[in-house]
Amino acid sequence: MNLIRYAENLSVFVAVARARSFSAVARQSGVAPSSVVRQIDTLEAELGTPLFLRSTRGLLLTDAGETLLPRAADILAALVDTRAEIAALGDEPQGLLRIACLPTFGRRHILPWLPALLAEHPRLQVEFDFTERLTDPVQERMDAVVRIGELQDSSLYATRIGTQRRGVYASPAYLTRRGCPAGLDQLAGHDVLDKCHSGAGWPAPPAHEGRVVLRCDDYEALRQAALGGLGLALLPSWVVSDALACGTLVKVFDDPFRTEEAIHVLRALPRASAKVGVFTEHLRAAMQLISA
Repeated sequence: MNLIRYAENLSVFVAVARARSFSAVARQSGVAPSSVVRQIDTLEAELGTPLFLRSTRGLLLTDAGETLLPRAADILAALVDTRAEIAALGDEPQGLLRIACLPTFGRRHILPWLPALLAEHPRLQVEFDFTERLTDPVQERMDAVVRIGELQDSSLYATRIGTQRRGVYASPAYLTRRGCPAGLDQLAGHDVLDKCHSGAGWPAPPAHEGRVVLRCDDYEALRQAALGGLGLALLPSWVVSDALACGTLVKVFDDPFRTEEAIHVLRALPRASAKVGVFTEHLRAAMQLISA
């Protein structure tokens, strides 16, 4: 068996199986439909079984075709990953770097230093997916994902870049107007700003007696609300680091739950490519400035 030809034919098989058409794949590839048919014929001959039921109404996968399709897709994905891993041995960061992270995190702790990275490596391009979802770098073909919290993906490779710590923050104007509580047991009569849909917010009453005046699922909105003097916000330090530095927010007291969560850059490949490597090091340096 010619393994190179076999891999090429598998690629054509996956394309035909998904399109359910020889002619559609031929148009996409810029070849004659007869060429696509010959490749499928060759693959069926090598495997000793038909992969498609062919009729004037279209193509249907046989049982053998249904069995082969997911495995062929995995084989082709592994070939792509292997090529990327080999290319990672090069020293020049280049090409498209696809990154997923929380929207507020990306805007505050990646975009500020991104111009310097791109100036240093002009052959690099960046594409972001700013999302609250737990993005899977394998399924969504991301080069890297910034994730905060417990890791449950044992098949992924992680580089720890920092630690998320939380605190209770408010504007000086709010504290002047309403007073400065020292802990959960002193929140009676205070307004609190809560994070929903993530398990990262205040505990439900009666754990505290504060009044929730705003609840939302976006860190940036909670930060803006705290800056506006609407109440006390329980937030990660990376959300408010710049506001603390210029005094527009004040730390009222430490996280009463003493929660610490690791911040990782996750990737699918065991060896980081040159582009993922420089991204990770720039981000690690940025996170060290926050915790310094």
